[in-house]
Amino acid sequence: MIHNLADIIRVHGRQRPGAPALVVGDRTITYGELDDRSSRAAQAFAQAGVGVGDRVAFVDKNGAEFFDVTFGLAKLGAVGVPVNWRLAAPEMRHIIADSAAKIVVVGQDFAGHLEAIEDDLDTDIVVIGNHPRWPAFDDWVASHPPVDPGVVTGPDDVVLLMYTSGTTGAPKGVMLSNTNYVCKTGGVAGPWKFDADAVSLAVMPLFHMAGSGWALAGLWQGATTVVLRDVEPDAILDAIARHRITNMLLVPAVIQFLLDTDRVEEVDFSTLRVIVYGASPISDDVLVRGIERFGGIFAQVYGMTETTGSITQLDGPDHVPGLLRSCGRPYPWVQIRIVGDDGGDAASGTVGEVWTRSEQNMLGYWNNPDATAGTLTPDGWLKTGDAGYLDDDGYLFLHDRIKDMIVSGGENVYPAEVENVLMTHPAVADAAVIGVPDRRWGEAVKAVVVAARGAQLTESELIAFARDRLGGFKLPKSVDFVDVLPRNPSGKLLKRALREPYWDGADRHIG
Repeated sequence: MIHNLADIIRVHGRQRPGAPALVVGDRTITYGELDDRSSRAAQAFAQAGVGVGDRVAFVDKNGAEFFDVTFGLAKLGAVGVPVNWRLAAPEMRHIIADSAAKIVVVGQDFAGHLEAIEDDLDTDIVVIGNHPRWPAFDDWVASHPPVDPGVVTGPDDVVLLMYTSGTTGAPKGVMLSNTNYVCKTGGVAGPWKFDADAVSLAVMPLFHMAGSGWALAGLWQGATTVVLRDVEPDAILDAIARHRITNMLLVPAVIQFLLDTDRVEEVDFSTLRVIVYGASPISDDVLVRGIERFGGIFAQVYGMTETTGSITQLDGPDHVPGLLRSCGRPYPWVQIRIVGDDGGDAASGTVGEVWTRSEQNMLGYWNNPDATAGTLTPDGWLKTGDAGYLDDDGYLFLHDRIKDMIVSGGENVYPAEVENVLMTHPAVADAAVIGVPDRRWGEAVKAVVVAARGAQLTESELIAFARDRLGGFKLPKSVDFVDVLPRNPSGKLLKRALREPYWDGADRHIG
């Protein structure tokens, strides 16, 4: 029986040591080998002074090392901090410093990011690959014995600290516990069609709940997990054919990439049991084409990092007219309510804020009691910040965002953060950032800018200015220049009025 995150590898490593756990490139790593690898990592971290409750940051694309580190830390009672490798160096610095990480494990591709900020950090750095000054992860781990330190963490102990973009710019650390993972990761075997015979594809970034949450759900059941380093349509199609993939999670943009690839007509998809999708809007066109090519095996999910990922699901048979715009019904262990402006439950069909309660809800935000109090109620409800309604049959329909978050290709972008950067440009007098419809990414980031009096400013100049200060996925993809931004009498920016012309004719304003 699996009681905590470390038990995933302890139990399967003991009971099924020869079964394949991970396939990475040409390497197959069995559960027994992953058990040993993570125990060596645990010993290396312990030798470096990492103990119960200490944080270790991880910055790299998908690979076996993510699992070595995550399970190694869990065996030690320490906390993994997966860092979005798409962030700019100053953004990484905030997360590493805020979490007070004792060690950063960084991939060679991102060593330059750490070099740029190392003087500001009080942390040791270990590199996956080679570096002139920092130890190589493989060597650093290999000198230690494969002995499990045997720490047993409790239900409410933090096991992963996952950072989510903050409405005021600074990302917040979401504290996820063993209870959160036991509830969610252990619970979705049925809805996600996982068992020990499944072959799962982990292609979404592992710093993201769509990546690590998905991968851990397969490993929880003893499945084989095929890990792809990057989201490349040809590599995904190769993996499906070569490994006979049964279960995969993709964001809608990736489903569209696959459908637009010539080879999609040649590949045998008959082994697929389920394609879970979510994190951003999907167009009816992509969904219909997907069902025609892959079959009626799509399952849409809705959730957030603060809820350990998905809390509702629209199953394959529910992909019918009238429900395609729904994100499904809550899992049996999840409660959903719609709260109106008066604080009471809204009637069926009436839009309000989506609140949820279950053992998937986070413990709170790391070192941020005010944000925690603003999100979690004393009786255990989590305010999602999304607006929606429930129909008479309990299906959830998302309507718009109470917060202004943009979801582009499955990544959360908070306009305030981008606006703050744009406003530091001397030729910008006023700026607003909104999400606009995008066939490929669901939403694209658009800046609407008022230039300073007499200033000359171009779209390319402003985007280049932002590129040095923001992660690439947060950059405006386009800039519109206007004479004035719409504001109410008190000066509040009217985002809805700004968005409306771009969304006219779109059937849903939220993923």
